[in-house]
Amino acid sequence: MNYYFSIFYRAIPLVMALICFFGGYLVLKVGGNPDALLTGPILISLGTICLALFCTAATIIRQIIKKYSELYKIFLPIFGYIVSLITCYYGYEFIHIYTYPFHFVTGHVVLGVGFISICVTTVALSSVKFSLIPGNSSSTTEIPPKEAYSKTSQNILIGIPFVCAWVLWIIAFILLNHSNIIENFVAGFVTMGIAAICTSLIGLVASIAKQVRNEYKRFDRYFWPALVLIMGTINVIAGILILTLNKENYAVAPGYVLIGLGMICYSISSKILLLAFVWKRESKLAGKVTLIPILTALFCLVLSSFLVIIYYPTNVIFVPDRVLTGLGAICFSLFSIVSILESATSK
Repeated sequence: MNYYFSIFYRAIPLVMALICFFGGYLVLKVGGNPDALLTGPILISLGTICLALFCTAATIIRQIIKKYSELYKIFLPIFGYIVSLITCYYGYEFIHIYTYPFHFVTGHVVLGVGFISICVTTVALSSVKFSLIPGNSSSTTEIPPKEAYSKTSQNILIGIPFVCAWVLWIIAFILLNHSNIIENFVAGFVTMGIAAICTSLIGLVASIAKQVRNEYKRFDRYFWPALVLIMGTINVIAGILILTLNKENYAVAPGYVLIGLGMICYSISSKILLLAFVWKRESKLAGKVTLIPILTALFCLVLSSFLVIIYYPTNVIFVPDRVLTGLGAICFSLFSIVSILESATSK
């Protein structure tokens, strides 16, 4: 990879993070509007996912350009986890104060975003030995290289997003069990969509970890991509059903946000598909999967624009319109990761 391209790919998630942070700040400047007080912190929290993606991008790129020192090996994952835990803390604080319904919704969404950031940072942590994957892919044996991390470490890495996903699924079902309450309805469905993303990230961590240990089997090649595509489809279908079956204004935000969360799952699938396509073989489709996160990012941005037209001049799209912009930024950040993976694994 060209050094200047490596800078470009690392800059993408940082720029997207700044867009989310600045966008959230501008929304909060609107003042007393509850929709603004709900959307601003969520947009800011979405920027932490982009920072976690930067950690992943930097971890892989520095191995490609041979500038991956022990300092970066320690600093990047720690930075990602600190940012993620701070996000989780503020999510908990919003839930804890619960003065108004939007505090309850904001808290659960920000907490869920913090869990996604933890999972993404775990992708970075599982990639500290990413440089072993091309060699393992070319090998005719299935023996783990001596430099790879242990089987126990692999299981711990996979276990982190697994626990995050299950915690969020449980929270979502508890909230939806009382979906007759508006804030439970909104927070429950969005938390369900976030849980689907964490479930998808199990597949990405597992794919990287198993390829690092040269234990990636035929089962993995099909199971993990299928899991992520199913999660994305569940989110999209759930969002469409909410918009179709519930005509109340409060259903608009979770409906469109779920569709956007489904786009993130599809973006994650591009990385898992790429790793599956090039493992111990050559594939003409490998270079095409880099288009998936670009298309999903464009979809989120176009949908955000169309909401203004569809619901003009009502105010019901204030939240989904701006959140979709943040989700589009995450999809574009994921484009940098899949492009890096394509460069690292190409023959």
